[in-house]
Amino acid sequence: MRRLLAGLVAGSFLLTTAACGSSDGSGSSGKTASSGGITTVKLGLIPIVDVAPVYLGQKQGIYEKHGLKLTISTAQGGAAIVPGVVSGQFQFGFSNVTSLMVAQSNDVPVKAVVNGIASTGVKDKDFSALLVKKGSPIKSPDQLEGKRVAVNTLKNINETAVRESVRKAGGDPDKVKLVELAFDQMPAALDQGQIDAACVVEPAAASIRSQGGVEIASPLVDIAPDLTVAMYFASQQYTQQNPDVVKRFREATAESLAYAEAHPDEARAIVTTYTKIPASVLEQVVLPKWPAEANRSSIEALMKLGEQDGLFKKTPDLDKLLP
Repeated sequence: MRRLLAGLVAGSFLLTTAACGSSDGSGSSGKTASSGGITTVKLGLIPIVDVAPVYLGQKQGIYEKHGLKLTISTAQGGAAIVPGVVSGQFQFGFSNVTSLMVAQSNDVPVKAVVNGIASTGVKDKDFSALLVKKGSPIKSPDQLEGKRVAVNTLKNINETAVRESVRKAGGDPDKVKLVELAFDQMPAALDQGQIDAACVVEPAAASIRSQGGVEIASPLVDIAPDLTVAMYFASQQYTQQNPDVVKRFREATAESLAYAEAHPDEARAIVTTYTKIPASVLEQVVLPKWPAEANRSSIEALMKLGEQDGLFKKTPDLDKLLP
């Protein structure tokens, strides 16, 4: 959380602009640009399979139909996107639910506006996996005690997931050496022996499997059945001052989620346009679920684990956080 607060103060958001639309939008003031009936909004995303519906919706003209033009920027994780949204650098962002709960528990004014993704709920067939390299002697999460395990962001949802998988296997999660590493860097780090395991999502999970990697747990499934993993969000101030734009973004994103759910081949194909995954590995990518509504009971289970792991300054108020 210290990193989050430092980012809010210093304005260092670890973001790289992606070539996905016009740069005509709002500056740090958070005001939204409109032209000819089209409103340009800036959106902070993570370059992973989770956000395929946004790119697909953009390609299908869904956002344009709702009077929106997206300018997309990418970051390593949701914790890096939160400060950008709160400061007004972005109007909307994509973040895992734990990042949003951590932010709210520290009085950072965020508000989820529409669902993002959910786990498949099926062990060994989820878009998230805890993987070891081919030939590794590690066969179970409890054997990760004293080992180096990569997560994309420390003190966040994937750390909670790893800890729960280790705990359920009978190990001591406090003895696992968690290291922070971007998802797209994990395949090489695992292959070169820099880490012993990786808690990774697609498409990096497929890259590791293509190297012969072996799954030893489905960590998001271990947290709760059909876990709501991430959501699209805005600042409380923006939702209050721009209800029409928020409504249109919610409706366009919900329509894009439904389109991706109904057209998995198109969702899979769009991933190659914003990640480095080779087409030859694409077939191995496991897609998440893109339901219209969040699963509140699963978020409550995630919150309890976060409290157990000491992630929150105070108990998050889900009534205020969720749509």
